[in-house]
Amino acid sequence: MKLHSMFRNIFLLGAISVWLGHNVATAAEIFLGQGVLAGEVTSNSVLLQTRLTAAESVVDGDVPGIRGVVRFEIDTDPTFKKPLFQTEWLPARPDGDFIVKAKISGLKPDTEYYYHALFGSHERLATADLARSFRTLGGADSTRPVKFVLASCMNYAFFQAGKDGKGKGAATGVEKDNGYPAFTSMYRIRPDFFIGDGDNVYYDHPVGTRAKNIVEMRRKWHEQFVQVTLNQFFSIAPTYWLKDDHDYRFNDADTTRDIEPSHELGIQVFREQVPIVDMADTNAVTYRTHRINKHLQLWFVEGRDYRSPNKMPDGPEKSIWGKEQKEWLKRTIKESDATFKLLISPTPMVGPDDASKRDNHASIGGFRHEGQEFFEWLRDNNISTNEFFVLCGDRHWQYHSQHPVGYEEFACGAINTQNARVGPKPEKSTDPKGEVKQLYTAPKPVGGFLLVEQKMLGGYPQLMITFKDQSGTSQYYTTKTALPRK
Repeated sequence: MKLHSMFRNIFLLGAISVWLGHNVATAAEIFLGQGVLAGEVTSNSVLLQTRLTAAESVVDGDVPGIRGVVRFEIDTDPTFKKPLFQTEWLPARPDGDFIVKAKISGLKPDTEYYYHALFGSHERLATADLARSFRTLGGADSTRPVKFVLASCMNYAFFQAGKDGKGKGAATGVEKDNGYPAFTSMYRIRPDFFIGDGDNVYYDHPVGTRAKNIVEMRRKWHEQFVQVTLNQFFSIAPTYWLKDDHDYRFNDADTTRDIEPSHELGIQVFREQVPIVDMADTNAVTYRTHRINKHLQLWFVEGRDYRSPNKMPDGPEKSIWGKEQKEWLKRTIKESDATFKLLISPTPMVGPDDASKRDNHASIGGFRHEGQEFFEWLRDNNISTNEFFVLCGDRHWQYHSQHPVGYEEFACGAINTQNARVGPKPEKSTDPKGEVKQLYTAPKPVGGFLLVEQKMLGGYPQLMITFKDQSGTSQYYTTKTALPRK
């Protein structure tokens, strides 16, 4: 049995009637084709999201939505006999792309919870989705080991049709039907959470039919999230999302240029399609920090909303982050007593990158001044090179590099091999003088992801970072151990 059919059958068999005598035919007309996502998990809250669909796969180029109602339930018991938390019935409407979200607070730290969605055309005809799970963060008082995965550059068009759009190198057979194999590999790892580090969809691929309006942009998310491997993986792993250029507007996009989709629409659709902010909070920003446990804290930065024009001459006034975000970033890093501090950036800060690039902190003539100033600020404020690291997306090859100031960066590469490549040679890169130490760079194009583990070794906190290919095979790893300071 294909994974697609098997997982869908589990979904249907797991559905139970909430009201006696419910109409089975009605239940079959409404699906959760894109699954249910748990996002932005903290030590006491979660943001749940689903979308009601009229099909469980792509139909005529899209996954059609459908009106209905949804109620979320959370419990520590997967049978949900007496749910600890239950939302009101929430409507799925076309103006919101039939997406329903709900933030649930009052959860306990470091606790495994089960959740599901009750859904249907009406409350009296509701059906229950299968149980999914997440674990709340432990926070600063927890010493429980954690592990998470990070991925980027999810190019659906290349996966389905190859880079040439004619099938060369494209996925085939069961793999093509079910979706990116990397998600199956991540499912086997069963991480505490997943980070989608930008370029989660590609609005501008295929180039000839790039998304320019809200209908076309939404379609990109629908075809991505309906894949079975994603659906299965997200049933056991909560999520954190960042956006980059391709899931914002187009390649290397900034806030300028009168080209569709607009800057405003790029922000709107991203906030709509993933569980990143409570839609009821119109002032919510997409940069934030989460304390994972006593030894680990993450910072998620916003790289598109506040940036200066890419063509602006580089210097102290040019910024990717903007004044408020930069001040927030520095302040919260200084306030943190976490052993390991990880900056999750959609774009590289160290590189090296292609010499032609102008939209990131590694770029010559791009935003290098801000990147250099930030690394020097870390050094001047005694943030050790053995405690602060950058994890980035955007680049289509995996690498581990060290900035001349001493701080290290890990690029996760593209999630699917069809979108992967090898890195540039020094003379064609942003580091023509070889000042960046390249500790590892993928020797051949391979899709994959990063696995990050924080645990204890001999009584000392340890951070292990492993590059995995899409089959889950380790390609390279390094460990950082925090020894007592003298």
